[in-house]
Amino acid sequence: MRLRRGDEDAGGVLAVLVDRSGGSVVLTQTRTPDGERAWMRGTGAEPVPAADADAYVARQVARDPDLWVLEFESDDLTPPFEARVL
Repeated sequence: MRLRRGDEDAGGVLAVLVDRSGGSVVLTQTRTPDGERAWMRGTGAEPVPAADADAYVARQVARDPDLWVLEFESDDLTPPFEARVL
């Protein structure tokens, strides 16, 4: 589900992964040292409560109003799309 529409040309993406128990992980786009696209866990290695994920997203949007925010339901909190997670 799209939670927030960002800028079509300059907007980065945050992916919010949510499981049925209320745990969340927010992934943010990044690049590897070799310049390849990747994702990192912005909220840390362990799942966080939804309120903590929402607060993280709000802080990032305050810094970069061009961001897109997408939410995915994922029972194991892994991305349902092809992604290299660092």
